[in-house]
Amino acid sequence: MKIVPKLVPTVLVAALAGVLVAALAGAGIAQAANAASTQAAAQPAMQASVWAERPDVAHFEKMENARIAAAHRSIAKLLAAKGARTIPNTLEPYDEALRQLSGAAYFAYVMLQVHPDENFRNHATTMNTKVSGEQTALSLNPAVYHALQKLDVSKADAATQYYVKRQLLEFRLAGVDKDLKTRTKLKQLQDHLTETQAMYERNIADGVNTVDVASAAELDGMPADYIQNHQPGADGKIHLTTNYPDALPVFNFAKSDDLRKRMTIAFDSRAYPKNQAVLKDMMQTRYEIAQLLGYPSWADYNAADKMAMTSANIGKFLDELGSAMLPNARREIGMLLDEKKKTSPDATAVNSYETNYLKELVRRAQYSFDSSSVRPYLAYDKVKQGVLDTAAALFHVSFKRESDAQGWDPAVETWDVYEGDKMIGRFYLDMHPRKGKYGHAEMAQLRDGKRGVQLPEAVLVCNFPATTATDPGLMTADDVTTFFHEFGHLMHHILGGQQQWAAISGISMESDFVEAPSQMLEEWMQSPQVLATFARHYQTGEVIPAELVAKMNRASAFGRSGFVYGQIGYSLISYDLYKEDPAKIDTEATAAQVLNRDKLTVRLPEDARITSNFNHLAGYSSAYYTYMWDKVIAEDFFGQFDPKNLLDSTVSMRYRKAVLEPGGSVSANDLVKNFLGRAQNTDAIQKWAGKEFEAAP
Repeated sequence: MKIVPKLVPTVLVAALAGVLVAALAGAGIAQAANAASTQAAAQPAMQASVWAERPDVAHFEKMENARIAAAHRSIAKLLAAKGARTIPNTLEPYDEALRQLSGAAYFAYVMLQVHPDENFRNHATTMNTKVSGEQTALSLNPAVYHALQKLDVSKADAATQYYVKRQLLEFRLAGVDKDLKTRTKLKQLQDHLTETQAMYERNIADGVNTVDVASAAELDGMPADYIQNHQPGADGKIHLTTNYPDALPVFNFAKSDDLRKRMTIAFDSRAYPKNQAVLKDMMQTRYEIAQLLGYPSWADYNAADKMAMTSANIGKFLDELGSAMLPNARREIGMLLDEKKKTSPDATAVNSYETNYLKELVRRAQYSFDSSSVRPYLAYDKVKQGVLDTAAALFHVSFKRESDAQGWDPAVETWDVYEGDKMIGRFYLDMHPRKGKYGHAEMAQLRDGKRGVQLPEAVLVCNFPATTATDPGLMTADDVTTFFHEFGHLMHHILGGQQQWAAISGISMESDFVEAPSQMLEEWMQSPQVLATFARHYQTGEVIPAELVAKMNRASAFGRSGFVYGQIGYSLISYDLYKEDPAKIDTEATAAQVLNRDKLTVRLPEDARITSNFNHLAGYSSAYYTYMWDKVIAEDFFGQFDPKNLLDSTVSMRYRKAVLEPGGSVSANDLVKNFLGRAQNTDAIQKWAGKEFEAAP
């Protein structure tokens, strides 16, 4: 999941997109800023899908411009109000403006990420910049800020009070209280930042590299279906891409050191050299914004509205968690090195391109588990249904596919979410790789929910193997874990999307909380009870054996400390690149220094340029620490469930009510305390990370 940059006085997450179709806009825009009772009456019985009109470029731009115009009308209404500032004459039109602009921003961002036509993506990129400019202009509008300041919400409900308080903070962080010259400069910088972020991410999506393999012999160790699906081309060579379904199995299973090394270099060098200059531009722009707003660095500025609150707290968290993980991470590296010495007796270090492969060998040798042994039980279609069924059981909802709906690509599926007989949201599945599409995995917002006005919508953008007439689309356990992760985001957005205000709907709280619900749902992949409901052998229909699941879980515990330590490394790269003047920073040297800290692994030589394709440097910027911050929370949350009965809805419904449903109507720190009965601590993650050695023979 990605985070939209802080451009407006609302927390926009997931870098995504959404827009009401013209029919709904025409029916609802004029009434959207009326009182809540009128809004409820205007709620359509069935909300048309975001792609119902199948827009071409011209119609897409018309839809986007209609959203912008609707936002302008709402702000004009707000500013024209006479007399005392009230919720109906101030907050309602303000929230409607945010709903319209957010919808336009979401839709433009998703289209630049996923639309199969390059021309459409180019126009979406341009529109993304335009909408972001509108958002920035609103965040720097002193008249709107002062109107909200004068609004008396002392007798309003707690959610409304929190909403206004949060919005005023975001206005100040945008620089609304600065002089006109400074606000003008901030607007220019924010517009430029939007352009560079989009360029950085587009370069990654378009920068697919190819690794040529001389013959099938070089694929020794790869699963049989992988070899079958990668036949030589007309030139006699096998052409592998850096897309996930091609690259990730190579890292795990290829016996050839040379192939793994070449694939790693190709993978880590996507968008190089294009993104080197783009990244420096992005860093410099953010630094200038922070300086204008009185912060010493972007990292300091970016922490001001997070759970962490300060840059110093982020650094302290990373240091403390890293120190806790280091002893076991060293033990794991020692085990990898011992495995390597079986074939290379003089080895003294483990290279980055060897780690996944050596982990696989250790799991086979010491835990009697071969990762490829679970793949026959994880055909994509069965996994998809299993994830849906698991979420339905946990959260007391149901999913119905719109069989006749069309999306931006024929592979896109449209699903409606119901609670009883009431539709509460919609999502789209865009799950398989194609040229020009975002190459990682994310949940992307498409519409913010607003009670009585608009249902929440989102899309899962993934790159899993597809089931075809000749290919079962076998997934790895990591693939399935990713599916659960992204679906955790999706349920958070839908279930939290029933608020009275659009800007506190769904995933709209402090952005360093957003990964906690998704990371917690990953744990359901390890449940024998859950896997037995959908993991069946694609040829025989046999349910995955409980003994195999037990072996998988025991083996998967190996490497956890190293994983956390590695994620802390990427968090430090994100943090270090943004914590001082970019003029002093060599991006690749900084990355190499961080990844080689404590000499746990040896990174690749200069051939690999990871800062050119570290996508989160655009969206998360200095806040990649969010993943580990939230992993701490996620494991603490998971500790409240019975691991022997993860489908028990008693705890899951308490979790739904306390954590997911509030959306951004309360602070994330309060969400944690409301569910746990206390603040989070690291006890659970330390136990999780060290479990391998507790279970070691």
